[in-house]
Order: sequence, then C-alpha cells, then structure tokens
Amino acid sequence: MPHLTIEYSANLDGRADIGGLCETLLKTVLETGLFELGAVRVRALRADHYAIADQLPENAFVDLNLRIGKGRTAEEKKRAGEALFAAAADVLGPLFGTPHFALSLEIREIDAELSWKKNAIHPRLRGK
Repeated sequence: MPHLTIEYSANLDGRADIGGLCETLLKTVLETGLFELGAVRVRALRADHYAIADQLPENAFVDLNLRIGKGRTAEEKKRAGEALFAAAADVLGPLFGTPHFALSLEIREIDAELSWKKNAIHPRLRGK
C-alpha cells in the first residue's frame, strides 16, 4: 500500500491531463517518505455516468481515494493528504477558474486481516 484511485467525470477528457495527474501524484506519494516504492499504485477511472449538483453539463469532478495500511500517525496521514491535495489542486488549477469543478480526497486505512496481497515487484526493487 498505498493505492490511490482517481475517479473523474468523463467531461474532463481534453480539459485535464489525467495521465500527468497520475504521474504527479505518484511522485508526491513517494516524496512523503511514508511508503515503499514497490507498494505504490496510482490509477485513474473515468466515470462515464454521473449526476453532479444542479446537473449542468459543465459540472465536473475529481475524487481521490487513498487506501493505506495501518502504521502511520495521524500527523503523517494528514501531511500526506495535504501534499496530495495540494499537488492535485496545482495540476487541476485551471478547472477552478470556473464555478463547475469539485476536487475531493479521502484517506482510508485498510484492516490487514481483511487484505490479501501477492507482489512480485517488491523483491525486484528491494534487490537493488
């Protein structure tokens, strides 16, 4: 962990660099120093169907959901969240020039007893 899922409204295609957002947020997660390289995943999921607020077609959103394992202090989680939110707001800055955009972030801790993983990336990166 962590796994960061970016969910975004389809009407952002051509208006936001979602690939660039993924790369920026991956870099930001790693810069926190809280997570191992081989554990980080950033993925973007386009929402083709959505209804936002007053349903104006210009309304758009990006929702960030960061799932992490336990073991970090509240201060560390807050610092990571603030860094991610600031980085996303910077990349998506032009969208705030209209009254039709919403950005959100939530951090969720995963219960280790209810999470299964098998990762062949860790051994490769740890062997360096």
